[in-house]
Amino acid sequence: MIEYNRYSWWRTVFSFRGTALPRALARVAIFTLYSATIQLLLNVGEYIGWFDEQSALTLDPIAHAVIGSLLGFLIVFRMNGSNNRYWEGRSHWGSLINCSRNLVRVATVHTKNGAEIAGLVTGYVIALKQSLRGSRDLEEAAMYLPNDVVETALRFGNPPTAIAAAISEWILREYRSGTIDGVMVTHMEELLSNMVNAQGGCEKIQKTPLPFVYAAMIKQLILAYLLTLPLVIATRCGWWSPLLMAVVSLGLFGMEEASVETEDPFGKDENCLDMQTFILTIARDSGQLAAQLKRVE
Repeated sequence: MIEYNRYSWWRTVFSFRGTALPRALARVAIFTLYSATIQLLLNVGEYIGWFDEQSALTLDPIAHAVIGSLLGFLIVFRMNGSNNRYWEGRSHWGSLINCSRNLVRVATVHTKNGAEIAGLVTGYVIALKQSLRGSRDLEEAAMYLPNDVVETALRFGNPPTAIAAAISEWILREYRSGTIDGVMVTHMEELLSNMVNAQGGCEKIQKTPLPFVYAAMIKQLILAYLLTLPLVIATRCGWWSPLLMAVVSLGLFGMEEASVETEDPFGKDENCLDMQTFILTIARDSGQLAAQLKRVE
């Protein structure tokens, strides 16, 4: 995630990193060149008498505007869907942060093994981050987890699920030792269940992309719209038409690329959620809670 000053208008306008320009610029250049070619052919054809301005191959701007309106509606639908997925992903990680703080706080106050649960919780969110990015690497999480938990997690198809089970086993051990009572077990399991529910919500976003029929239709309509746009503006705008094409194609391709990038908020793109910062927050708060309450004890 890119941190930026929302009040710095000019710096944001002239930014390149983190925008849709790197991915869309090549297509914008192709369609700008295409528009310039159409304009050149039109001018040459009129000059040598193949056709005049009235008989040139042009399209009705009103009919073309209808297509543009439909295309705009579909792109807005795509952007809203991507933004909803992005915000939902952020909400799930917010729930993970809150529940982890509460779970470690309660466990540390009522037991003598707060450092152990803090490590399990931190290892859990690290494993979840890796899983959401399509990786089963537990090297980073292994710093916080017991060896037997790491070995068990590596055998699971979903490593975070194995670590969540280890947290439940920890709660059960504390209950059997008489450290916590049934009410506290219920409360801690409820916090853990909320974390697992947030995990499921993140996995739902990751594994359910926008249906292909929508993605394909939007791309096809963008292509059709831009291929026919020079036939609408060439006779009306002259050599301004390539510039107009560049602006319109940048808007269409840019909005589509922004939607594609935010559709999966758990990736490694610059505009994806900064899950590493979330994990550092959980690791810091869990460790400090365990250390502080241990000193108080």
